[in-house]
Amino acid sequence: MNRKVIIGGAWPYANSSLHLGHLAALISGDVLARYHRQIGDKVIYVSGTDCHGTPITERAKKEGISPKQISEKYHKEFDMVFNKMNFSYDLYTKTEDEYHKEKVKEIFKKIYDNGYIYEKVDEDNYCEHCNKFVADRELKLTCPNCGEETKGDQCDCGYVPTKDDLKNAVCIDCETKTSTKPNKNLYIALSKLQPNIEEYVRKNETNWRKNSQNETHKYLKEGLKDRAVTRNLNWGIEIPVEGFEDKRMYVWIDAVLGYITTVMKYCEENSLNWEDWWKKKEENENIIYMVHGKDNIVFHTLILPGLLLGINENYLLPDKIVSTEYLNFNDQKFSKSKGIGMTILDAIEKYNTDTLRFHLIKNGPETKDANFTDDDYTLTHNEITNKLGNFVNRTLKYKGLLQIPNGNIDKDVKEYIENLYKEISEYIEKIEFRNATNKIIELLDYANKYYDDKKPWIQFKENKNEFDNIIYTCAVIIANISNVIEPFMPETAEKIRNYLKIEQKTWNYIDIQEEVELKNIEPLFERK
Repeated sequence: MNRKVIIGGAWPYANSSLHLGHLAALISGDVLARYHRQIGDKVIYVSGTDCHGTPITERAKKEGISPKQISEKYHKEFDMVFNKMNFSYDLYTKTEDEYHKEKVKEIFKKIYDNGYIYEKVDEDNYCEHCNKFVADRELKLTCPNCGEETKGDQCDCGYVPTKDDLKNAVCIDCETKTSTKPNKNLYIALSKLQPNIEEYVRKNETNWRKNSQNETHKYLKEGLKDRAVTRNLNWGIEIPVEGFEDKRMYVWIDAVLGYITTVMKYCEENSLNWEDWWKKKEENENIIYMVHGKDNIVFHTLILPGLLLGINENYLLPDKIVSTEYLNFNDQKFSKSKGIGMTILDAIEKYNTDTLRFHLIKNGPETKDANFTDDDYTLTHNEITNKLGNFVNRTLKYKGLLQIPNGNIDKDVKEYIENLYKEISEYIEKIEFRNATNKIIELLDYANKYYDDKKPWIQFKENKNEFDNIIYTCAVIIANISNVIEPFMPETAEKIRNYLKIEQKTWNYIDIQEEVELKNIEPLFERK
């Protein structure tokens, strides 16, 4: 189609290992990137590690090392994990990247110069013992809602403490009760931008998941509140405004602006014009996807559009919001402190990465909270093994078969496959990935039924011509399976292409043009 497509995956915090819930929230981005490349669109798929903010400084204190060391440790781990899960990022970077920092400061200054970032004096929590202003996460108090001890940013019960609640908070580091003192900050004028943001939401929300629509309208109905964009930290991106040299940028500012800076950097390194993706609407319209969990919705539907509008340089705004619900583990919320859940690192050691990808897309939290269990994953893995692995095996390793026969395709099969491409394509473009995976299972069932109904083991003895047609047709089905599973199970798709000497993945019906020698055909999966 030749559209220009940006796919932005949420930037994970560099304060602990990623778990399966993170994978379930981000896997959609890779499905989209691979699909859009297959159909001929020009894709830039980006993300990075969020290296700044209080969670990283807290982790650094616990481990007795610097925030930079913590962020670098987890950045390397994240990069490795995404590679092992076959995420096809065009650029995976980090907020500590010098290019990113300088570009974010330039953008911040433009928004400030345009009058959408302004100065305001707050009464903020101050610890006399530590001699510093303390962030919400550095405070603890008794939750007014549930009565349990909580940090100042949010309680496990879901309650977010108010300014009044925090007046009774104590400093986590020294256990001293805090006071409040005047503190000069910069704020983004979301209230001023609300009319333009509302217009943007109205025009685009039909392309969003329902949870994004609901969460966004909740905030708009309440009226957008101006939000502080500066923090009293010494770790983060410097503020390019005189008088704020002792402060740093809020992480949600520099992380969401990372979608722009990363596209800029990728284009610069590949002799492309980044404005073709972020500013110019072509005849075949550009598409901008934002992929994340539901806890990040407002940062992508309100904050990022607000920042882009504040730049006032005709930036395109995100078109499609791909927000998942939560993934639980054995019917419990992921919790590192309670030992509940599984890291992606552990999952990679235990599971087949392709069937794990497929399982999280087919059974993940696409429209409602989902649950992950080892037994459920095993059912998916064995279903794929039985339906795909066995079909490939009994076709390409048929006794005595040295090459694909020179047969004729069954016309009904060809028509079925051509229609299936269209159906799966429609589901992916509507960000209904579960329905797309169900269509793939339907294709596998169709393929196995065709094989069983045609009985090639009988035709081999009675009608060699018909046998050749059946095996050739089954081989063509396998070739096209490699195309439609590419966004979901790329490693398996590549194995099949290698078996059948297919040089290029496409999103069109393909025949096997020549008699392919069948060598080194190994089982695609091992049953669990």
